[in-house]
Amino acid sequence: MEISLAVSAQLLRKAFNIVLTTHIHPDGDALGSLLALYFYLVSTGKCIRLLLDDDIPASLAFLPGTEEIQKLPETPETADLLVVLDASDAERIGKVKHMVKAPILNIDHHISNTKYADYLYLDSAAAATGEIIMQLLELEKASITKEMATCLFTAIATDCGFFRYANTSPNALRYAADLVEYGAKPSKIAECLDTRPLAAIKVLPKILETLEIRELSATGQVAFLTVMPSLLQELNDDTEGLINYPRNIAGVEIAVLLKVVNDNVIRVSLRSKITDVSRVALTFGGGGHARAAGCTINGPVDLVKDQLISAIEKLSKNDGRSG
Repeated sequence: MEISLAVSAQLLRKAFNIVLTTHIHPDGDALGSLLALYFYLVSTGKCIRLLLDDDIPASLAFLPGTEEIQKLPETPETADLLVVLDASDAERIGKVKHMVKAPILNIDHHISNTKYADYLYLDSAAAATGEIIMQLLELEKASITKEMATCLFTAIATDCGFFRYANTSPNALRYAADLVEYGAKPSKIAECLDTRPLAAIKVLPKILETLEIRELSATGQVAFLTVMPSLLQELNDDTEGLINYPRNIAGVEIAVLLKVVNDNVIRVSLRSKITDVSRVALTFGGGGHARAAGCTINGPVDLVKDQLISAIEKLSKNDGRSG
């Protein structure tokens, strides 16, 4: 059932024992939104648990509150409410949905949301889920601390490519400015996000060697970058920023990062300048935004490339570029 932000706030006020979670392979928006809401709800005296069916990327470990995130319990437990942030479908939250018995409130901004939750607040016009949490805090007249501001600035800035992507809106910029006034330090946040371990720099040439560009008549060039399992392990599965290399090549319309988990499982990230890649991802059971989306496809990497090309061509022939 789709609800308003005011009703979402009411549900949070009524519940006491609340579990917060977000999607697996969490990004800056997922963790930033999660932690900011956690700090607010704890300040109201509620019993809050943070559960995540995944590890925290090293590049985001600087966020205040990450030490409060717990792994899943061994046996199912009950709660008054399970709040799922930034996850457009139930599969993206992993095993949390099986281990927590509670009504689900989903707060999200992905246009591809499958409406799986008992209660859904969806604002596909929001640049990030962090923007929605900021609106929620304003609605509740919450005091925004420096920690909350850091988390929310990270959420909004990362989902907008630090205000370079097409989803950067006037609201996103206004909220970012407000969060700086509340104590967020953009330069420090950017430095933490941009700092890479030596291992990531050493394997970069090997990853760039996999660059492949294909020319499509309808969409223009599609560029693939592939991270094989051994390199994925060296990176500790942290591939943040890699997709920008093919994305920034002149003439490339769609950039694709293929993370090869094993011989038969490929995690796919898609970025574009004009094409609605969320529709490509939906073809394979994934989702996301018009310009940034993802999915998981089973099969060898060469076959997955061909399947993606076929899906892109099919969508392009049906209705051309979608904006």
